[in-house]
Amino acid sequence: MITEKPISFTQLKTEFAALGIQPGMSILLHSSLKSIGGWIPGGAETVILALEDVLGSEGTLMMPTQTSQLTDPKLWRYPPADPRWWDLIRESMPPYDPDFTVTSGMGIIAETFRKQRGVLRSLHPHVSFAVWGKHAQAWTEKHELDYGLGNGSPLQHLYDAKGYVLMLGTEYVTNTSIHLAEYHAEWNDKKTIMMDAPVMTDKGKQWIRFRDLNFNSDDFDDIGANLETDCPHLVVSGTVGNARARLISQPALVDYAAGWLETNR
Repeated sequence: MITEKPISFTQLKTEFAALGIQPGMSILLHSSLKSIGGWIPGGAETVILALEDVLGSEGTLMMPTQTSQLTDPKLWRYPPADPRWWDLIRESMPPYDPDFTVTSGMGIIAETFRKQRGVLRSLHPHVSFAVWGKHAQAWTEKHELDYGLGNGSPLQHLYDAKGYVLMLGTEYVTNTSIHLAEYHAEWNDKKTIMMDAPVMTDKGKQWIRFRDLNFNSDDFDDIGANLETDCPHLVVSGTVGNARARLISQPALVDYAAGWLETNR
């Protein structure tokens, strides 16, 4: 017999609204279903549907659907791949397919969301985003290969739309918008690196090469802690289920992080 009171669809909607989420907003969600705790009838699907219901038909919901498993095995570190098998791995690895390729390390909510009817996913083979709602087509139809989290990415579209980041049981170390700040800022040892990924072309599967930054998220939690100390008015905190939730203006976060990087990195 289940005696624990469920975390209901209605409760989730109420708690999202209490954070300040309103119809018509554009939101990038970072989430941990486990952190919400308790029993949610419908699980990840219910969380997604509740948030979409609050945002309404004029709103936009976006989630990162990154695929780090589609990188060159010579770059793998956790764990590294034996050099003897690099060629075999590259030959066996399937090409990126927005409808089929699973996410890596994004959590069950994002993995469920990308498969929802009406959700569109961008074509970047490493750092794609899935988007539902008003801006889904415009924000996913062209995601530049070079500098995939920079000015030609869905992150920049969210910035230009004055959107928000919702951190649902997650910390700043996984806040992808701070990578956009890395593009906007100048910092020590900032440099371009080359990346490879398998994609499907008219000639079949091919490994393509593109440019990106040497990202570093080691100080993202420090950026978040400083933001909340220096600018507490920018962060609305609350709870959704048992999870700590934070709603933050994405442009304000990116601008603060860019200044922090130029001063501290």
